Amino acid sequence: MANESRELTDEQLQAAGTMFSALADPARLRLIVELARGEATVSDLASATQEKLTTVSARLGLLWSARLVARRREGKSMLYRLHDAHVLTLVSNALDHACEEHHS
Repeated sequence: MANESRELTDEQLQAAGTMFSALADPARLRLIVELARGEATVSDLASATQEKLTTVSARLGLLWSARLVARRREGKSMLYRLHDAHVLTLVSNALDHACEEHHS
């Protein structure tokens, strides 16, 4: 951790747990990977993941609740993006670790 002496509150630990729970689903993780490429609409993400709009929308809602993605309205469309650079770092590190060769 960047600041190992930091005192963490129960609320902060709960928020981190919520984030990890949201990332535990491979389909939601794939949406995060897609959003690492840039801002996208639900339709863009549904097309990229070959999922139904309603399914993608529900997954994005959960990711938004976990503060992993942010959203903004542009006309009739809702555009989604990663909440901040921490999300990209977190997911990149997890994927790098998952892709490493396993040693006993």
